[in-house]
Amino acid sequence: MHHFKSLSELALANGMEPPEHPLVALIRIKEDMVVNHPEFTSDCYMIGLKKVKEGYMLYGRTKLDHQKGSMIFTKPRQIIEMKNLKFEEDGYILFFHEDFLNGSTLFQEISRYHFFDYETNEALHLAPREEKIIWNIFHGLEIEYHNNEDEFSRDIIIAGINAMLRYAERFYKRQFINRKEMSGKTVTEFNKILNKYIADGHFEQGIPNVTYLAGQLNISRRYLTSLLKVETGKTAQELVHLALINEAKNRLLTYSKTVSEIAYALGFENMSYFSKLFKRETGHSPSSYKNKHIN
Repeated sequence: MHHFKSLSELALANGMEPPEHPLVALIRIKEDMVVNHPEFTSDCYMIGLKKVKEGYMLYGRTKLDHQKGSMIFTKPRQIIEMKNLKFEEDGYILFFHEDFLNGSTLFQEISRYHFFDYETNEALHLAPREEKIIWNIFHGLEIEYHNNEDEFSRDIIIAGINAMLRYAERFYKRQFINRKEMSGKTVTEFNKILNKYIADGHFEQGIPNVTYLAGQLNISRRYLTSLLKVETGKTAQELVHLALINEAKNRLLTYSKTVSEIAYALGFENMSYFSKLFKRETGHSPSSYKNKHIN
């Protein structure tokens, strides 16, 4: 598997023209294009706006096919594969090297956009009005990309990328809300798996891991956390902690065991961490909670 350190290497390997900028490449997809590329990684982010007619794109663990969303996001060093990709209509692919963001506020902010860690089957499905907004941003970037570079170019392109990411964040939230029935089922299944993990006492593996729980649901960790945040107001990790503390409260009042024995039995290796988490959720230390309710 090849790793591309620069956009010029990536362009050369795909038989494309060298990018206009050493750290940014904007590709206008045409309906008659066919894209093939074996597995590769790069030091670049990628944002794509396209509708696949045939073939597939693989990143993460699943395939993006013609039934999936029209906007995708990948991050540096993520494995990508493209096989006989054909498109229903025109679109865009934007590559930008991670070094392009150095010194900008987006350098720090981009890590908060969790959709760069979503799987292909969690792509963003754009409504027609939303697609027009994203298309206009891409079109503005295209004009700037082909303009003669000056001292304003980088800031303008970064501003365009930033606007696109903010809109994507908004549209993903809309997607979660509009798919409320599916989202509700995911929350229900999440709770079932978590409660079964606790009931079956699988704590030899430690505290229930969000990555494990997401895997049981066949979705990515980031997507699960984003969906739960919209549906419940809490992250997956927060819900795991709440479930564990509820179980701890029950055991404190019904088991003839010490606080530390209960904590370790629930997968907590650090007693102080358990006590801090318990007090944060209940307002009492484990010992005072037990004494208060037993007395």
